[in-house]
Amino acid sequence: MVASHIITRRRFLHSIASASAALVGVPLTAPLSAMTVAQPQSVHLPFENGYRELVAYPQKRPLIVITSRPPQLETPFSVFNEGLITPNDAFFVRYHWAGIPTSIDPATFRLKVGGKVNRPLELSLDDLKQLADQVSLVAVLQCSGNSRGFFEPRVSGGQMANGAMGNALWTGIPLKKVLEKAGVQKGAMQVSFAGLDRSLFPNGPAFVKALSIEHALEREVMLAWAMNGEDLPVLNGYPLRLVVPGYYGTYWIKHVSEITVLDAPFKGFWMDPAYRIPDNACACVPAGEVPGKTIPISKLNVRSFIVNLTDDSTVTAGKENIVRGIAFDQGYGISEVIFSSDGGHSWQAAKLGEDMGRYAFREWSIPFVPTKKGQYQLKVRAINRIGQTQPMTALWNPSGYMRNVVETKNVMAR
Repeated sequence: MVASHIITRRRFLHSIASASAALVGVPLTAPLSAMTVAQPQSVHLPFENGYRELVAYPQKRPLIVITSRPPQLETPFSVFNEGLITPNDAFFVRYHWAGIPTSIDPATFRLKVGGKVNRPLELSLDDLKQLADQVSLVAVLQCSGNSRGFFEPRVSGGQMANGAMGNALWTGIPLKKVLEKAGVQKGAMQVSFAGLDRSLFPNGPAFVKALSIEHALEREVMLAWAMNGEDLPVLNGYPLRLVVPGYYGTYWIKHVSEITVLDAPFKGFWMDPAYRIPDNACACVPAGEVPGKTIPISKLNVRSFIVNLTDDSTVTAGKENIVRGIAFDQGYGISEVIFSSDGGHSWQAAKLGEDMGRYAFREWSIPFVPTKKGQYQLKVRAINRIGQTQPMTALWNPSGYMRNVVETKNVMAR
């Protein structure tokens, strides 16, 4: 049974290696259809220069291509109307370097644990699975730059709409169990994490992130090998990724292979100067300004969306139309979602749906009865259990991070 699994895995890895190799020889201006396994499709995202191709990479349905090298693939927003759990084949992909791993043998894979520990370790997948009882947690993974394409004035970076996020069931073991086995030495301050992806440039800084030792030892931070009950897709971190519930995806290292306990703050590029936000309560500055002081990005903020209607939707005047959506935050939990059908002049409480856990998408719904024909401006706003919510006007920072404005859909009643 094990041998059969490995053969299947290797066949898949051969297919992705072939696809990646094919792309290397393709000029960046050439059609991305060289990577497709289905007929090319396209979509226009609702902002300037919003034309994108949809491409089916291995293990993925057609996703929105932001960049092909490195792969940045956005989930079409219609997927979030399919259910609370984001399917593996629709889950977004974000890499920082084009040197992604295309040949990983689960039998020889090893996780190295070193630094300020009493017992340096090299653990196989089987070692990890036998180290502690496995745990599962539903949590939202969201890219720091999700929705960057809507920033005005425009900022540099991947111009994504709202699909660089997903909600999945993650299964693995607590990171704490691995650190306890290694024996963290006194004076430890941080833990750094590196994966198997690499820069194609000799001087490209390795993608390494760090957490405080206190955070790393929290039980909900885990090393996950499964996603929605299946092995992690290769493009989402197979065979092992770090899961940091409530934090932006920059910390969720894919293909994690090295863990290092440090007695000083980690100073790598991807902690400083990259992935920084203004050091103030709103993580914002006036549009066009440079922040005087910054800190590493960390926890998610509050977001909510309408998922079953779009800006070109038509609803029935004089009849009940159910509006549905999702909301989430950094882990305090959503306590209320309010809805407006008149552009924010008046608000009604929506009904909250299934609670899959404090880090998960929370479904909401509300009946909407347009009294007459014409255009309606629908807005949704979520509030979490400590009173945090979304601003009515979008905040700005020069990196295009943490967008969480009250979202609006313009629909027509007929």
